[in-house]
Amino acid sequence: MDGRLYLRVLTNLHAAPFDGFFEGIFEVAPARLIRVEENVFATVTIVIGVVIGTTLFLLPIVIGLNHHLVTLSGRLLRANVEILEVLGSAIAKRDSDTGQHNYRVTLYAVHLAEALGRTPEEIRSLIKGAFLHDVGKIAITDTILLKPGKLTADEFEVMKTHVGHGVDIVARSGWLDDATPVVAGHHEKFDGSGYPAGVAGDTIPIGARVFAVVDVFDALTSRRPYKDAMPVEKAIAILEDGRGRHFDPAILDAFTPIARDLHRRFADELEEILRATVLTVTARYFSPYI
Repeated sequence: MDGRLYLRVLTNLHAAPFDGFFEGIFEVAPARLIRVEENVFATVTIVIGVVIGTTLFLLPIVIGLNHHLVTLSGRLLRANVEILEVLGSAIAKRDSDTGQHNYRVTLYAVHLAEALGRTPEEIRSLIKGAFLHDVGKIAITDTILLKPGKLTADEFEVMKTHVGHGVDIVARSGWLDDATPVVAGHHEKFDGSGYPAGVAGDTIPIGARVFAVVDVFDALTSRRPYKDAMPVEKAIAILEDGRGRHFDPAILDAFTPIARDLHRRFADELEEILRATVLTVTARYFSPYI
């Protein structure tokens, strides 16, 4: 009141034989108020000084620990990417192939997924699945896997089990587990005539539908011990022939405009260059999550 501070005090009184309360109003002396303000200011200043001093003391330690953590995380990421390469290359070599197929289909798949506007999370899953799509073939006997001629009906049934084996393998790793949609679904067909589950349409994971297109495209346009590379125009025509039956029409619509450029850039590239390009792509999609 009028620039002065007053305190209203109300307290219970319990002193036999009395039982009541006391009420009073007290004026805080200006000198006392000044001392209180000075004490509060001094206390706040000390607290701020202690906080700043502690921060300056701990900051180099925190920065050092953070740098160490980033370094270790980067090494872990590189180790995990190397796992993809090692597993993919192991089955590629056993299947009378080179690592070039895995690198190419990974690059094709990433560019197609980007053209479709898929999320970084979906593309990371697609990268893992592209590397490991045939990892289950490691459980298939050489007599079937390396048979030069056409497989019998019984042999083909055995060959189809590589999908289940692949799912079992990637499911054992928490980091590889999101490769499962591609590993499990890359032999499914849009009309439901694929295997192993016979699912159709949008029921097939988007990563598997994307990979199915680029996997067949690379198989057609690549030279193998048992065949020559097919011209890119003929390969595109075969993909179009599978529109709505084998392949998702929307994904074909996104792939056809970029297929020729991707083929020109990567189809005949050396394995070392393909590997370096893939590592650049994986760094772009995995490094922000180190």
